[in-house]
Amino acid sequence: MAAIAGPQAQAHLVLRDRSKQPILAGMRIVELSAFVAAPLGGATLAALGADVIRIEPPGGGVDIDRWPVLPNGRSLYRAGLDQGKRSVTVDMRTEDGRSHAARLITAPGDGGGILLTNLPAAGWNSYDELRKLRSDLIMVAITGNRDSGTAVDYTVNAAVGFPWITGPEDHNGPVNHVLPAWDCMTGFLAATAILAAERHRRITGDGQLVELSLADVGLAVVGHLGLIAEASLDPTPRGRYGNEVYGTFGRDFTTRDGRRVMVLALTPRQWRGLGEATGLTENFAELANRLGLDLDQEGDRWRARKEISDLIEPWIAQRKLTDVRAVFDEHRVLWGPYQTFKQLLAEDPRASAVNPMFAMVDHPGVGRYLTTASPLRFSAAAPVPPGAAPELGRHTKEVLHELGIEARA
Repeated sequence: MAAIAGPQAQAHLVLRDRSKQPILAGMRIVELSAFVAAPLGGATLAALGADVIRIEPPGGGVDIDRWPVLPNGRSLYRAGLDQGKRSVTVDMRTEDGRSHAARLITAPGDGGGILLTNLPAAGWNSYDELRKLRSDLIMVAITGNRDSGTAVDYTVNAAVGFPWITGPEDHNGPVNHVLPAWDCMTGFLAATAILAAERHRRITGDGQLVELSLADVGLAVVGHLGLIAEASLDPTPRGRYGNEVYGTFGRDFTTRDGRRVMVLALTPRQWRGLGEATGLTENFAELANRLGLDLDQEGDRWRARKEISDLIEPWIAQRKLTDVRAVFDEHRVLWGPYQTFKQLLAEDPRASAVNPMFAMVDHPGVGRYLTTASPLRFSAAAPVPPGAAPELGRHTKEVLHELGIEARA
């Protein structure tokens, strides 16, 4: 079996000189995936220099047309999750297609033999079958539930409790989130799993199957945040508090020109800065004496949150956003403006080419837009520029040729 060593793959091989290379140069991952978690894991590794090859059936997988889409039908969702990858299409319903995919997954090479998937793994693409072709295979398999039962981000979130503490205080029903948080966490954790398993293989020579459940990720996070302990030990259920940050001082306010800002004070220094910026230091001290609280303590700021807000609200309401920004920044207040996605691009230099993480990139079939690279910065490794999302099947002939297979027209 030929190792993958074509022109594209050569760009990912570690050079023998002492110049900086991308941190994951030389690593190759094959991705069989759909929706968010596994594609995000692959995109995370591609942004660090790994050669990530996404295999799909002709015409694309089940998420090929997922919204948001352009008038020409191209999915912007897919474009973001496929950045920097190579795209291969083979018909895995056929014996030849399954053979090609299996050969690609298990092709020899020190950095290869790694599969990332959240699709059903049975038969030809099971760990047991693939490891017959490469004994040191690493396979990271994402499932919904630990028992392989179906679950997605939104059902996991419904189960772990957050919808009952999200939303306005007087709201009676659950409030779903918009950010697919559990998918995102699972994708990043899947990338971590690949790096951990690859390190283990380099030390021991052994591959392994790594199983990761979306529901388990949600449960682990709920546990780490103390919410399981709170539900076990505190007889009072956690309530919902609108836009107030539980256990400290933080909430939204409206400026004179109708902009919304988030203001917090998590530490004593931030609390003092907020008093100095607003000129309310003495008012805060009087409030603390009247209530018998120490407002240098987060918990006491939470207890006095409504009285504190009553003091801050008119101060912000009398000023435009530009004035609030100038004073708050001068006094190092912990704050930030609420921004729509369009305002983010129009007003925030962090989401512009001023930030080295971004660059304008032409995405075939999609267009030219601001594209992000990895947020990680390594002092001893070269950064990977933001990559374009390939058109479906763009690299099929190239990758199969690297395997010694001539693709049929």
